[in-house]
Amino acid sequence: MSSSYRRLNPKSLHSSTGVFPTRSLTDAVWTDSGGAQPETPQRQGRDLLSDLFAALRVTGGSDGSSGGGQGDPSAAPFGVCTNSGMESSSRTALMQLRAKGATCGTGNQMDVLQPITELLGTEGERLILTLAVPESPLLTHTPTVLLAFDDPLMAKDLDVAFTGPHLHPNTQSVCISEETRYVILTGRASEEHHSQKWSIFLETKSLDAAQKLQEILIGGGPGSKISMTPLLLFLSESGPDIRSKPNTDTSPLGSADTFSFLSELHSFLGDVSPRTPEEARSSPVQLQSLPSLPPLALGLSSGETVLTGLLNSFSPTVFSFPTPLSVLRRGRGGELALPPHQVEELRQKLRRVVEQMLELMGEVVEEEDKEVEQRAIKSLERLEALSAFPKEDPPAGYLFRRERQYRAFLLLKALQTVARAYEVQRGLRAARAGQGSSQAGANLCGLQSLTVALDTRLVGPDTAAINNCHGVCGYPLHNGNNHAILLNQQIQSGRALDRSLCCVPVAYDDMQVVELVEDGTYMYIKPNMVAKQCGCR
Repeated sequence: MSSSYRRLNPKSLHSSTGVFPTRSLTDAVWTDSGGAQPETPQRQGRDLLSDLFAALRVTGGSDGSSGGGQGDPSAAPFGVCTNSGMESSSRTALMQLRAKGATCGTGNQMDVLQPITELLGTEGERLILTLAVPESPLLTHTPTVLLAFDDPLMAKDLDVAFTGPHLHPNTQSVCISEETRYVILTGRASEEHHSQKWSIFLETKSLDAAQKLQEILIGGGPGSKISMTPLLLFLSESGPDIRSKPNTDTSPLGSADTFSFLSELHSFLGDVSPRTPEEARSSPVQLQSLPSLPPLALGLSSGETVLTGLLNSFSPTVFSFPTPLSVLRRGRGGELALPPHQVEELRQKLRRVVEQMLELMGEVVEEEDKEVEQRAIKSLERLEALSAFPKEDPPAGYLFRRERQYRAFLLLKALQTVARAYEVQRGLRAARAGQGSSQAGANLCGLQSLTVALDTRLVGPDTAAINNCHGVCGYPLHNGNNHAILLNQQIQSGRALDRSLCCVPVAYDDMQVVELVEDGTYMYIKPNMVAKQCGCR
């Protein structure tokens, strides 16, 4: 151990103990009790694992190709030191986790053990973490040790050395910052698979840092406690296959998967949304300032008539995500209770729009954005997996069905909007290509694209194609009514009038705004916002 680290002063330190259920996540069975789940001192490990992979995606390394390198800011939430003088085992583990997230999405196919936290306190002059690790054949393989905290540790540039015989190497550096919610360490494979006690000692470089670490992890006095969950993750593909191997179509998923879905949707929309035109960025539209119909709560209380109207609507939809996104983790996942015929309709619509999206991305995405396109395709595959309906209902599957319907509905609305924007882009390209061949017709009254930027709270997309009408109202009149016909006759006869015929919108689409907040999901309808038809008036 390097002498540059100081041991903690034991004065005012105390032990904080917590006994939590030990379970191998791969053997866990999660069912719906029909009501809200009680709060526990430690979040269920499966929820936490989904949170971890959601955090990996949000920090930008979901494809496994980047992140965790020298000076990488996306490593800060995971306690990984990126300055050149530090050891790199944690960086390697972070990159492996990112790569694993790109293939398994929410970590459901990963072997995991959940130890008991027996002690977080002091032993002599040292801060010590003691874990009781359950018996498992997985222990003969190299684990990644994950310490997950319910909230960021809120420390500023705190370097901590973690030391223990079950770590490899024995001493590893962790850089804690205001963003850190996870600590990633690399463990050592055991020669046996019986239950074990792991002791990990924590030391810092100065007395001030030692005091800060004490305050963060233990608190200032008796009764203080830290909300921390330890997990052992086994990333090796060659490890023993002791999983129960549930059918992924029928394994019950809870609100953790809905949070993973929403995180994935957030990233996906950021990738695939059309770029904001330069001229539109200076004056973003504040949608909350526009008149809106009364909000609709999207959930179990939504009536069949309302859901039918929303399913059949092709109005563009934008999504308002909270900042930070993690507040959605505290809420229960959204649910819908569609009748069987609407479930089948939703399934068919979603299948068609996914096919349409894949086709349009191949046509519209620029050559320099092909890497983004590949990332978006992988993201879409994960969104589909989290929204797919099973061929048969799982046991105790009411919650499973309701949450899947909710996720599939949101995915349908998002994809319909992006596909619509891509079709506009494709049409503009075709119009530019044929501009010289029909110059006369190009000046007639007709619909033209007009894109506006939306305020920064909105992602998905952060632009809206509201369209505009432009062109000459000559003979024959384009989509004219009787008043326009008579007005045009008067103009043609030479009568001087105060105004001539104008090319204006005569039909509109609404815009739908999905607002995701901790206590639910709400749909706001902004009426008459998108021009869809022009006429001479």
